[in-house]
Amino acid sequence: MRKKSEIGRPNAEASNPMKTDAGNNKVSKNYDLEERTAKLGEAVIEFCLGLRETPITRPLISQIVRSATSIGANYCEADDAESHRDFRHKICLCRKEAHETKYWCRMLAKALPDEKDAIRLLWLEARELNLIFSAIYRKTKAD
Repeated sequence: MRKKSEIGRPNAEASNPMKTDAGNNKVSKNYDLEERTAKLGEAVIEFCLGLRETPITRPLISQIVRSATSIGANYCEADDAESHRDFRHKICLCRKEAHETKYWCRMLAKALPDEKDAIRLLWLEARELNLIFSAIYRKTKAD
C-alpha cells in the first residue's frame, strides 16, 4: 500500500498566515503556490514511477505527468508575466492544466482500481489548485 502524501496540507510554518521572516517582515501567504504546484508535479512523477505500464496505462501516465507538471511551469510564467494580460492568460493555463490533471486522475483510477486511494489524493490537490486558479482568474480583470 502506498504512503499517503501530504500534498496540499499546510506545514507548521505555512499554517501561520502571518509568520515573519528573519528581518521581522510580515509574510501574508498561507501557501506558496510555486512550491505547492511543484509538490503536486513531484508527487505525480513519484506516483507514476511506481505504476505498472501496460498499453492502457502508458498514455495515461504520459498525459498526467505532462498536465500536472505544466501547472507549476505555467504558474512560474504567470509570476514573471510581462503584462496584466499575460498574467491572466498564464493563470488561465494553470486552471486548465489543473482541470486536465483531474481528468487524467479519473482515467487512471479506472485503469488501476487498486490505486484509487492514492490517485484520489492527487485528484483532490488538483481540484484545490483548479479552484484557486479559477478564483485568481475571476478576480483579475480583463484588459
